[in-house]
Amino acid sequence: MRPNKILLLVLPVALIALSGAQEWKGTDDIAEGAIAELSPDYKPWFSPIFEPTGELEGLFFSVQAAIGGFLIGYFLGKHDRES
Repeated sequence: MRPNKILLLVLPVALIALSGAQEWKGTDDIAEGAIAELSPDYKPWFSPIFEPTGELEGLFFSVQAAIGGFLIGYFLGKHDRES
């Protein structure tokens, strides 16, 4: 892999990591806060069938990240072999 490809992969991660000590929130939490602020009497249309615990939710996120990392690595490797 050429150095410029490595830089393109590392640079966004470094920028996010060095951007400051803000609280890490997911879009679900941010959206929930925005909805509560805009319409305090809002009632959700439905409730989740299965709500995982924090540990299980972290596991699901980790598996999703691993699959995404594998796919990115696979396609970058495939592209590198073809060129």
